[in-house]
Amino acid sequence: MNSQSLKAKLYEIIFESDTPAGKGFDVVLIISILLSVIVVLLDSVQFYNDGYGEILYLMEWIFTILFTIEYFLRIYCIKRPILYIRSFFGIIDLLSILPTYISIFLPASRYLSVIRILRVLRVFRILKLILY
Repeated sequence: MNSQSLKAKLYEIIFESDTPAGKGFDVVLIISILLSVIVVLLDSVQFYNDGYGEILYLMEWIFTILFTIEYFLRIYCIKRPILYIRSFFGIIDLLSILPTYISIFLPASRYLSVIRILRVLRVFRILKLILY
């Protein structure tokens, strides 16, 4: 499979929600987004953080890595990546993963975790509710 056909296939899966693969991708993405928001919310409650903090931290990294891969795949498979990067949803996608990476260098930036809630805005793109 050459890079052009790989890009075309990825584009179809990521951006075309009327195909079976696109619908499957959207479902997996919605579930991942909702689960990641639940993880962020649970982590913000001291009781859950005290008891399950390490598991929640690991889950947050797993989601962040998945969303990072998805972000870069979106950039890779479109013709004009800068348009996506500078778009509303491109910025939301970037802002939803940055806090986890920033926390590596600035441990006190844990307070930025609330920004990860922006992931829920990604559901609107998937469901195309933004048009309404």
